[in-house]
Amino acid sequence: MGARAKTVYRCTECGAESSKWAGRCDACGEWNTLIEEMAAPRAAATGASRRKAGISSFGSGGSVADSPQLRDVVGAETHRLTTGLAEFDFVLGGGIVPGSMVLVGGEPGIGKSTILLQVAAQLEARGHRTLYVSGEESPLQVKLRADRLKGAALEVSLLGETLLETILATAAERAPTVMVVDSIQTVFTGDLEGAPGNVGQVRECAARLMRFAKESGTAVMVVGHVTKGGGIAGPKTLEHIVDTVLYFEGEGSLDHRVLRATKNRFGSVDEIGVFRMTEQGLIPVDNPSALFLGDREKHHASGSAVTATLEGSRPMLLEVQALAAKAGFGTPQRVATGFDGRRLALLLAVLDKRAGLSFATLDVFLNVVGGVRLQEPAADLAVAAALASSVYDKPLPPDAVFIGEVGLGGEIRAVGQAERRIAEAEKMGMTVAYVGERSVPRRAPKGLRVAGVRDLGALFRELFR
Repeated sequence: MGARAKTVYRCTECGAESSKWAGRCDACGEWNTLIEEMAAPRAAATGASRRKAGISSFGSGGSVADSPQLRDVVGAETHRLTTGLAEFDFVLGGGIVPGSMVLVGGEPGIGKSTILLQVAAQLEARGHRTLYVSGEESPLQVKLRADRLKGAALEVSLLGETLLETILATAAERAPTVMVVDSIQTVFTGDLEGAPGNVGQVRECAARLMRFAKESGTAVMVVGHVTKGGGIAGPKTLEHIVDTVLYFEGEGSLDHRVLRATKNRFGSVDEIGVFRMTEQGLIPVDNPSALFLGDREKHHASGSAVTATLEGSRPMLLEVQALAAKAGFGTPQRVATGFDGRRLALLLAVLDKRAGLSFATLDVFLNVVGGVRLQEPAADLAVAAALASSVYDKPLPPDAVFIGEVGLGGEIRAVGQAERRIAEAEKMGMTVAYVGERSVPRRAPKGLRVAGVRDLGALFRELFR
């Protein structure tokens, strides 16, 4: 009777390995995340692989590989591949780096496959050979999408395969400049037991794809599913393996999408690109501020304020809407869309204590227009102004922008790169900017008045005389 195959228990959240099952992972503390899988046998390193990895082969005639100095290393980072989609190239830091691996995540139906097929089509039109590997959709489904995109999308090479060994062999034979894998959760290797998408399969397939990208110089772009919490499914090591992680954000009912970089070894993080979904695919939006403020001129109700947020290196104007209404019964509601609920509770407490605005009997609803999520404190002043405007039922000036962080004492604090935010506000036709006193620039723009305010009381006295 043969020996029983060795198995291990691996956490689906953090990838930690355990020799026995437990209800709770000792590494990350999550419950019911340990699953059993076959332990992968460790392959013995051959002489060629030892020499390639620079490992000494003492006793077998091998030699130690030379270790070059950093000044002698020649990279391909300066030779980026531009896709022609300006927003996509901007998020990546100027284009696709040969030999890199990019992970694209997002909700189902958000447009991950569409944008990557567009990227492949643009590269094919520019003379770069591409290979689109589809593990989820049939070739007919991919062709129907290519028919909608038109152009060079029909010239992209397609491979309908989920076995990793076949994918790598085909890629090695065709030597594409860029290879798209849709998606990593459907790809599996025959060297490991277990269904596609489990922790071991995802980690091993991603590691081999990364190794192929580095050795061949082919840029690999991989689609990743997301969990209910919004993170990319699979072990966290998946995001550590790749060079760049991009997230697609946006509401299914809206026609625009936001592409955000959360990790980028070849550029800055937290950059965003804005796209508009059409029948012909995703179209880059050159002026996101105009998109998010497009419908505001027709409506001047109370509770609406404009702020200038900074996404990476890009300033962008967004509208914040607040509604404070008398609570019908029970505990008043606090509902925030696109804004941190705990931050909203903090601002309500500051308004109550420092500005004399009580929300104890009022339902509070806050919404960031356009489905964008505000993640920096520079929007505090706009949120506070919108809430006060709703309580007083007096509209704010439609050509005013509010930029500043609100402290617990009700003071208005300065924010970073205020000049760039103010310049964007002037470009969008704003005539007055309310900022903290320390944020007032020495040289204000000609068509915009910058008003420095000390605290919320001073701001409300000027707005609601």
